[in-house]
Formats: sequence, C-alpha cells, structure tokens
Amino acid sequence: MSQTVRRAIDILEFVARRPRTQTEVGEHLGVHRSTALRLLESLTEGGLARRLPDGRYAVGHRLAGLAQLALEQFGLKDVAGEHLRGLGERCGHTVHLAALEGDRIVYVDKVDPVDGVRLYSQIGRPVTLHTAGVAKAILAHQPRERTAELLDGTCDFAPHTATTITDAAAYRAALDETRARGWAVDDGEYEDYVNCVAVPVRDSTGEVIAAVSVTALKAKAGLGDLESDVLPDLMTTADTISKELGWRP
Repeated sequence: MSQTVRRAIDILEFVARRPRTQTEVGEHLGVHRSTALRLLESLTEGGLARRLPDGRYAVGHRLAGLAQLALEQFGLKDVAGEHLRGLGERCGHTVHLAALEGDRIVYVDKVDPVDGVRLYSQIGRPVTLHTAGVAKAILAHQPRERTAELLDGTCDFAPHTATTITDAAAYRAALDETRARGWAVDDGEYEDYVNCVAVPVRDSTGEVIAAVSVTALKAKAGLGDLESDVLPDLMTTADTISKELGWRP
C-alpha cells in the first residue's frame, strides 16, 4: 500500500470519530500542516471528507453513500443481524460478529446490552488475534499455513493481562483445543474484567468465514457461567446463521 493511500485511510478513520482541525490531522499523521492540508483537500474534492463552517474536517457525504452501498453487499451481516439481536436479548450480554477479511479479522456487527456497559469494540475495526475469542474460533479452522501467515503478518503476542497468551506455540495449542471442542474462549486476555465464548460460522462450502461471540463483564458472568448458561444458545445461533448461508452439516 502506498504511503499516500495509507495516510488517506488514516485520516478518514480519524475524522470519522469526530471532526478534526488541519493541525490535529497533521499531528496525528506526524506530518507538516501543509501535507495534512493537501491530503484533506484531495479527500474533500473527492467527496470523502468535507470542511465544516468552523474549519474542521469531517466525513464526506459521498463516503456515507459508499458505506451504505457496501452494507448492501454484506450478506453475512444481513443474514446474521436478526439472530444476533435475539441472542443479545436472551443473554443480556454483548454479542459480536467478526469475519475474516483478507489478512485481518474484523468486527462486522455488534449488539450491546440495553442496560449494560458498552465495550470498547467497534464495527469495522480489526480484532486482536491472540486475545479475541472470535479470532481463535476462526483461526482454529483455517489451514495451518494460512493461520501462520495471518499471525506472522499482524500478531505481536504483546501481553495485555496476566492471562494473555504471549507465545506462538501456546497459541497453537489453544487453537487445537478450540478446534477439538468446537468453541473458543477469551479468559480476560485483553481486558482482565471481561471474558467471552465464541463459536465459528460456516458458509455454503463448509469453510469457517466468521464467528459469533458473547462477551460479559466478569462481575456479571464468569467464564464458567458463560459456558454453562450461554454457550448452548450461542452454538445454536451460529449453526442457524451458517445454515442460512447455505451450510449443510
């Protein structure tokens, strides 16, 4: 990817969170204000960004339109949406849908509990491969060469909590265990106050292309509680989504 394209993507993600000034964009990119302005003007001319009356920059209307068109192509999200909402209502915890896209696994949908704490995860953002339950649920069913390629490209095995898996061999063992039992766990491996269980989703060919997880504050439900009380419903939900995508056991 060229430096200019990478910077343009970075700008769009930056201003999507809230409008930014030219100076803020320059500081975020680590470039001179004139370079930031040149990039912002190009994005604005293309309709992907827009200059507000106060001089700050925000996402452009054309980008919003493209996003809507893109959503219409995401069959997985369309199929899964109703089932995710139902699961969220029944369990009362956060439900995630993540999918393998190229060399990343990204969140493609999220259902927050109505009266609960909202977690940090954001739709469209990549997951942390060595900690997220959805990542383990997907990677456990990929060819070993493909899994190694993904991990080598983006995973640094950085420690986040006392339970983070920081060793490639230990992570491979966790994937083997996940594949054998049919579901993955995140035992407070990114944030020590949350845990989750995750189950793979298959397409019409039987390939694992995504995963659904239920994430809970440990104060509300420990890992054992999720496995005993939530996992059966989660597995049924994932199987239902897979079947609607054309999978036949």
